[in-house]
Amino acid sequence: MIETQQTTFASRDAGNENFPVASKLLPAWARQHVVRFYDFARAADDVADAHGVPKQDKLHHLQAMSAQLQSGAAEPYAKVFALSRSLAETRVPHRHAEDLLKAFMWDVEHPRTQNWMALTAYCALSAAPVGRYLIDLLGGIANDDYGPSDALCAALQILNHLQDVKADFVNIDRVYLPRDWLAAEHVVDAELSAAFCSPGLRRVLDRTLDEVNILLAAAHPLPGAIRSKTLACEAGGILALAKGLAKALRTNDPLAGRVELGKLNMGVHFVWGAFRAALRA
Repeated sequence: MIETQQTTFASRDAGNENFPVASKLLPAWARQHVVRFYDFARAADDVADAHGVPKQDKLHHLQAMSAQLQSGAAEPYAKVFALSRSLAETRVPHRHAEDLLKAFMWDVEHPRTQNWMALTAYCALSAAPVGRYLIDLLGGIANDDYGPSDALCAALQILNHLQDVKADFVNIDRVYLPRDWLAAEHVVDAELSAAFCSPGLRRVLDRTLDEVNILLAAAHPLPGAIRSKTLACEAGGILALAKGLAKALRTNDPLAGRVELGKLNMGVHFVWGAFRAALRA
């Protein structure tokens, strides 16, 4: 039964994220809707990452979530129903939530990432819909060009993969680093669980960060293009956080310990980025 199976899915909450969820920069009316979208995404992610649950059972639950989202039914998933009602109220398209479900199905079916193209294609489903949802919720973007938002969201997703490169391998046997890059450096899976990065793995991480910096450069126009001034400030703050985290990952070893900015440092980066965005608005 679905309800019985759900009890095996452990959940994280917004307080554990690298970046603010439904921050107070956003209008009060919007925050409840952002939380519903976030809770839906977390619930689906928990299914994809659940320990001891067979692959086909995970896919069954994710497909059931998709069917419920499309039908608007009240059961079996309360968080899916809450999002369905939110989307009806705000008139934000369902496609962003549907794309997230496709990403979690991808996670279940593809525990290894073949190359950079595959990773960016995954991010188009797992990360870009979050930015697009926020933009659609809060008034849109100039020229309907989501490109800078997609770039920022992909960068954030990949930075998270780099932070969790060891945990993802050890805990859920998943590797997001491009397999062809690892092979070129003769890095084997066992090195992902070591106490420190091998020289070859460090080169793969740095190559990935080079690509992240390209994405962050492409995201630079985002705050100036978003129509909502409050969301523009939020985007500016998050862009600054991402740049700070990218620098930290360049100089610290994510296998030796999870690389984070720390709450004070996060606050400084976010406020500075939001302030700069406000000046450009």
